Amino acid sequence: MKQILRPAPSDQVPGQCPRQPGQRQCSDRGGGLLALMAMLVALTPAYLYAGDREQAARMHNRLTGVPPTEAVLVQMSTEIASGDPVAAAYIAMEDPAFYNVTVKNLAAPWTNEAMTPFVPLNDYTATVIGLVRDDADFRTALYDDVLYVGDSSGLPAYSTDNNAHYEALETAGVPLADALRRVSQSSRNGLPPQATAGVMTTRAAARAFFIDGTNRAMFRFTLMNHLCNDLEQVADVTLSVDRIRQDVSRSPGGDSRVFLNNCAGCHTGMDPMTQAFAYYDYEYGENAELGGLVYNTTGMTDPETGTRVQGKYLINATNFEHGYITRDDQWDNYWRSGDNRRLGWDDSLPGSGEGAKSLGRELAHSEAFAECKVRQVFEQVCLREPRDADDHNRLETIVSQFRGSGYQLKRAYAESAAWCRGE
Repeated sequence: MKQILRPAPSDQVPGQCPRQPGQRQCSDRGGGLLALMAMLVALTPAYLYAGDREQAARMHNRLTGVPPTEAVLVQMSTEIASGDPVAAAYIAMEDPAFYNVTVKNLAAPWTNEAMTPFVPLNDYTATVIGLVRDDADFRTALYDDVLYVGDSSGLPAYSTDNNAHYEALETAGVPLADALRRVSQSSRNGLPPQATAGVMTTRAAARAFFIDGTNRAMFRFTLMNHLCNDLEQVADVTLSVDRIRQDVSRSPGGDSRVFLNNCAGCHTGMDPMTQAFAYYDYEYGENAELGGLVYNTTGMTDPETGTRVQGKYLINATNFEHGYITRDDQWDNYWRSGDNRRLGWDDSLPGSGEGAKSLGRELAHSEAFAECKVRQVFEQVCLREPRDADDHNRLETIVSQFRGSGYQLKRAYAESAAWCRGE
């Protein structure tokens, strides 16, 4: 006869009450209470049982990457205890590391096609840092005549041909909150004021997105970095194909259906807006690292086009000779019709214009821009994506507060850190 092995009382499954010998039903008063308590703990927001000092320390670490001093910790925990965690976040953001590390790491991937943060400080990232520090309307990052340069002595002068000025500033290890000074971009890079478009016309952006190619990269990466949408997410094959350039074949591989059902989806919206960059290019120096933005001003004629339009706009013109020929920098937003109305375009703007500045305003004044900036900050500070209805509701609130603050990105940082402070 096989021996039946029965578990000892210590082997009982957690959460189940032990049945006593001779007892037909076990009493679950103890086990049921423990299970109920475990459930309540699981459902209780972490910030309800994390202490004020723990919350303050976590907020500081998330916002700066470094622990707070005892004095700062006391200040922050006092604000949290009084019910104002946002004020505590602003105390944390006074630490130099907030700008030198956190904001730099937010902006650095926007400056290169690899979308890596491991790049030197440049005029693009410095300008983002300066706008955040000054509580400027962050929408102007895509269209203002603005640039931030180092105000420290002993630095190489700002140059349109290299990045030595910013690399030296970073190597100096000075707090960027103190070292950056706002100037007009047109006073440093030679562009007419009406041709400046915030970070899009910085040297770093030109080297990354105007170099070679057809200038579509500038539009695509601006869309990804500042509206959080790639082309596949905004493809719309229902729009007119009348502005698609000659370099796009209408029958790839001999099949016109590929163009109509795939290629056209991206190009119908992209090509009419990329026309805003028709006068811009990146000119090499001795190599790709040395060189800078060039712009065909009024009266200039490109030898390849016979107009102000850069020659790159006629690349592969024989792919479809009946395609659109770019003759100026007039752009139109076809996405104001169709599915991409969901991006929330500003009805007070005309939806068309000339040049990069007006296009930058069109993009930055969309609802998608505000939602994108808040989401990027939330994920950076909370170290995760929104994961439930509470998170998504809070994101909507932070977006509203971002707008209400005059689009101060620092406000989005403070609100996000306050929300995730107990995790």
